[in-house]
Amino acid sequence: MSKMFALCDVNNFYVSCERLFNPALRNRPVIVLSNNDGCAVARSNEAKAIGIKMGAPLHKIQDIVRKHNVQVLSSNYALYGDLSNRFVSVLERSCDQVEQYSIDESFLLYEGFKHTNLIEHNQEIVKTVQQWLGLPICIGLAPSKTLAKIANHYAKSLAVPNGVLELNSRYTVKNALENLPVSEIWGVGRRLSEKLNKVGIHTALQLRNADYKTLQRMFSVNMERTVLELRGKSCIALEDSPPPKKQIVCSRSFSNKTDDLQLIREAIAYHVTRGCETLRKQGSLAKSMTVGIRTNPFSAQDKQYCQSITLSLPEATDHTGVFLKSAMRGLQEIYKKGFLYKKVGIMLNDLSTAEGHQKDFFMSVKSSPELMQAVDSINAKYGKGTAKFALQGFNQKWSMKSERRSKDFTSNWNDIVKVK
Repeated sequence: MSKMFALCDVNNFYVSCERLFNPALRNRPVIVLSNNDGCAVARSNEAKAIGIKMGAPLHKIQDIVRKHNVQVLSSNYALYGDLSNRFVSVLERSCDQVEQYSIDESFLLYEGFKHTNLIEHNQEIVKTVQQWLGLPICIGLAPSKTLAKIANHYAKSLAVPNGVLELNSRYTVKNALENLPVSEIWGVGRRLSEKLNKVGIHTALQLRNADYKTLQRMFSVNMERTVLELRGKSCIALEDSPPPKKQIVCSRSFSNKTDDLQLIREAIAYHVTRGCETLRKQGSLAKSMTVGIRTNPFSAQDKQYCQSITLSLPEATDHTGVFLKSAMRGLQEIYKKGFLYKKVGIMLNDLSTAEGHQKDFFMSVKSSPELMQAVDSINAKYGKGTAKFALQGFNQKWSMKSERRSKDFTSNWNDIVKVK
């Protein structure tokens, strides 16, 4: 083949990261919870085997947790993010074209590897990641991204020796697709699969053999592309870097309901700071911002209130201080006493590229790019929150519940494992 795609995926990523620094978790049922310790968002194979479903609320599975002594952990995004970056850096040593698709998945594109045994090459990647990072991975090889995702699915579900499975020949592709429900295909969700079922398409093989022009008229050009990808024709290119976001949303629920305006101000300031960091990181500016607050809609005994406000700036900017001032003004307008608030958030809108931005001579927003660069540099070197605006507060009493969170073993000097 002129080119081949590989999908590299860390098995049960969050759980694998936790087991890396706590060997006592191995071979035991483990789940990792979502924000505020709400639902199971990651499960070990042992947890899956005893019937814990993805997204199961913790309060509904307490009996299973107690009966099987399930180890329950809070999400540790600092640890997962750092190990994800290390995972990608290992992949980049083995292939010059890498696309990080998610925190635990990356696509590799092999071009010009005609004289390389790609199965052996990727088996070596599996060994290297295991040896250097201690993370178990599986790799699917195929001539298209969609088939590579399917190959990876089987590499994990069949526990393929050495962790690599290739779908290349007509025979192997046919066998892989004939028993795979269309709902399992990358890009085909539940609603779309239901529509395909109604026209007699239930398996991936049936979709591959269908007339793609007819499906394109019935659904969209994306469906045509999926059919061609299942036939081994590459239609989805590798993205060397993700496209910039068109909107930036930062929000989070409080661990406890509150009517304390000062705590709400601090939470809004924190989200504004995070949003502006993302804005600068992707090289964008924003011209407006939406600020929103709400009570808990699932609490029948509480009075309900939900309100937001969109504020426009005279000129697009990425300066945190400018957005903080605007956010506090907006919050003052929508905040009402007498309600217990559960969630706040912000959204940066009307994004444009910072490169080549022409300032308005008469309407220019007073900002200091040098100050923001200095703050970002300090936080990158010494850790997030080292330099921050006072509006964010210092105790973060509003922060989400995270009672079972492990230490930041790879990103905090105080949490580094000590060997005696």
